[in-house]
Amino acid sequence: MRVLITGGKGQLGKDLARVLTEKGNYHIISVDRGEMDISDARQTWKVILDNKPQVIIHAGANTNVDGCELDPDNAYLVNGLGTRNVAVAAQEINAKLVYYSTDYVFDGKGSKPYEELDPVNPQSGYGRSKLAGEEFVKAFCNRFFIVRTAWVFGKFGNNFVKTILRLAGEKDELAIVHDQVGSPTYTYDLAQFTEEFINTSLYGYYHATNSGTCSWYEFTKAILEEAGTQGVKVKPITSQELSRPAPRPAYSVLSDRSIRLNGFKPLRPWREALRGYLEDVKRDG
Repeated sequence: MRVLITGGKGQLGKDLARVLTEKGNYHIISVDRGEMDISDARQTWKVILDNKPQVIIHAGANTNVDGCELDPDNAYLVNGLGTRNVAVAAQEINAKLVYYSTDYVFDGKGSKPYEELDPVNPQSGYGRSKLAGEEFVKAFCNRFFIVRTAWVFGKFGNNFVKTILRLAGEKDELAIVHDQVGSPTYTYDLAQFTEEFINTSLYGYYHATNSGTCSWYEFTKAILEEAGTQGVKVKPITSQELSRPAPRPAYSVLSDRSIRLNGFKPLRPWREALRGYLEDVKRDG
C-alpha cells in the first residue's frame, strides 16, 4: 500500500513512519514543508498526483496554540486552507484521507467525555483553524477519517513530557496548572491505531487518546515518578495564574465510543503509555 505522510518530520509523522515500517507491506512517502508546502495548492496537488498514494495521512499542521492566537491568518492558511488543498487532491485520486484534529474544537465547558458528534464550539484561533480543516475534509473528500486527539507526546519532537524532565533538572519547584483535565496521548500508540483503521472502510470521526484522565498537575507528578526524579516540588496553579495568549479547554476528555463500536481496541491507559515512552527513550539512548 502506498502511503503519503504529511508533517513527516514531526513527532507524530515520524512515529507513523516507524509503525508502518515495522508492520511492513507499506511504501511510505514522507514529506514535510520542504518537500510539500500544504499552503501552496499547486505544489500540494503536484506532489500528491505525482506519487498517487492510496492513503494520505495528513499529520502536517501549525500546532503552536499561542502562535495561532497571535497570527490567526497563518493558522487558517495552514490548518484550514492547507487541509483543503490536501483533501481536494485526495479526492482527485480517490485516496483515503486521515486528518488529525484536536480537543480544542470543543469549548471545554463540559463535564463528561465529548463524543464524536457533540456540538463544537472552539474558543481559540488554533481550535477554529483545525475545525475549518475538518469542514474542508468533509466537503471535498468522500473517504475520510477525522481523528481528534489531545495532549500529544512522542520521542521525536518537543512536548510536555520532555519539557517537564528538562525543567526538573534545572529547578527545585515547578508551577503546573491543575484546573485543565484531559487525556495524554503517546504518538506511537496513535500511530498504531492509525495503521489499523487505514486498512478498513470504517470512515468517519474518531476520538483517539490514551485511556484515562488527569490534570496537567497530575500528569507532571506521574512523569517525575515514572522517571525516578526526586527532590522536585510540584505546585498546583490555576490557568488564570499562568496567563497564556490562547485559552485552553478546562475539560477536554474525549469519548472513545467510535473506536469501541467500530470494533477497535481502545488505546492503553495513559500512565502505561507514559511508562512505555520513557522505556523507549531510555532504550534508544
